[in-house]
Amino acid sequence: MKAIALSVLVVAFAPGMWADDSRPAALRGVGIDQRLNEQVPLDLIFRDETGKSVRLGDYFGNKPVILALVYYRCPMLCTLTLNGLVRAMRVMPFDIGDQYSVVTVSFDPHETPALAAAKKQEYIAHYTRPGGAAGWHFLTGEEASIRRLTDVVGFHYNYDPQSGQYAHTTGLVVLTPQGKIARYFYGVEFSPRDLRLSLVEASANKIGSRVDEILLFCFHYDPVTGKYGWEIVRIIQFAGAVTVLVLGSFIAVMLLRERESRLRT
Repeated sequence: MKAIALSVLVVAFAPGMWADDSRPAALRGVGIDQRLNEQVPLDLIFRDETGKSVRLGDYFGNKPVILALVYYRCPMLCTLTLNGLVRAMRVMPFDIGDQYSVVTVSFDPHETPALAAAKKQEYIAHYTRPGGAAGWHFLTGEEASIRRLTDVVGFHYNYDPQSGQYAHTTGLVVLTPQGKIARYFYGVEFSPRDLRLSLVEASANKIGSRVDEILLFCFHYDPVTGKYGWEIVRIIQFAGAVTVLVLGSFIAVMLLRERESRLRT
C-alpha cells in the first residue's frame, strides 16, 4: 500500500513542481527529465514476449515509435498508463504496425517474457484493431540495458525494498523512426489529437493528411505541459492568408464578369 500511495503522488508531479529535497525520501530523484532530440541506444538487447533476444533497433527504421516505460506487476499507475494509451490509440485514425509502432519496456529486471506475453495479450484484446499484435511489442531485459535506456530518455524511478514495488512517474515518449526523442507526454490520460500530431511530426510529416498539416501549423507543442496548444500568431497568419485568397478570388471573378459583360455589349 505504501508503494501505491507513493506512485499516486508521483503521477501528479509536473517538471520542476517541487524541489527534489522537499519530497518524501522514496520520491527523491523520481521524475522525467526531457531529453529532446537525444538518440536512444538502438544496440540495446532485450527479450520480446516470446523470450527471443532482440535489439531495440529492430523496432525502428520506417515508423515513429511510442515508448512506454512500465513494469508489468505494477499495482496501479502502469496499468492506468497503458489503459490511457490504448484508449487514445483506439480513437486515432492511425493503426499500430502501419503508421507507427509501440514498444513497451519493463524497467523491472526481474520480470519475465511470460509476464510480458500476458500483458500483450490483454492489451491487444483491448485495442481490437487488426495488426496490433505485429506492431505493439512488450519487452523485458537485464538491468544494464534497462538503466541505459531509462537514463537516456530521462526516466527516473526508485525501488522500495519494503514493499517490493517501484516509486515512479508516468508518461510516454514519442521517438522518430531513427530513434531520436521527439516528444514527451505526462500522466495517464493522453489526448488522441496530441498523440496523433506528435506522430506526424516525428515521422517528418510522412504520415497523416492535409488536415494534420493544418493542425500542426495552428498548434504548438509546449514541452512543459507535454501538450499542443493554439499558436495564436500562426492562426492569425493562416486566417489572413485565407482572407486574402478569398478576396483575391472574389475580385478575379468580378473582373472576369465585368469583362464578359463589356464584350457582350
